[in-house]
Amino acid sequence: MVNFKKLADRAKDVVEKQGGTDALKERADRMKQAASGSGSVSDKAKAAAAAAREKPSPEEPAPATPGAQPAAEPFKQGATGEEPPAPQ
Repeated sequence: MVNFKKLADRAKDVVEKQGGTDALKERADRMKQAASGSGSVSDKAKAAAAAAREKPSPEEPAPATPGAQPAAEPFKQGATGEEPPAPQ
């Protein structure tokens, strides 16, 4: 019997390892362009294979939203023995 959860988890891991869904879509577009370009079938196959073998580029950090507040630092109990504020 096939364990679909394990299969789905493995697929998610592979997608993330390849740079996420956006990176895979870009790679698929490059392969599509290579396959529909001019040249012999052999040349097209070589170009598509080269696009498929490209390593994913490291993800760039998301740009900060203008006016966004930095994350608050967690409360640290000081030397005065203060207790952290009660949750609201």
